[in-house]
Amino acid sequence: MLEIRQNCEHCNKDLPNTSTEAMICSFECTYCKTCALEVFENVCPTCTGNFVKRPIRPSKYKEKYPASKKSVFKPKDLEEAKTKSNQFKEIHPSER
Repeated sequence: MLEIRQNCEHCNKDLPNTSTEAMICSFECTYCKTCALEVFENVCPTCTGNFVKRPIRPSKYKEKYPASKKSVFKPKDLEEAKTKSNQFKEIHPSER
């Protein structure tokens, strides 16, 4: 089950369960759409995977399966991230 983390790991933007701006990689690194697609160019700076839009947990499950209260704020080194982006952005995610 997804944690549904509450913020962008890079810029710390709030990304509540209902956010349509949340993007995740396969390890559930969580970024806002701007950071994921514009800053990191669809290459996760942690695992080099791609990003997809994070789903919204239906409200009927919020009580039984609440979104995480965990906040992860680890701004990335932009030079290092740019190097990774340049290395992997042209490679299809299934081939990375």
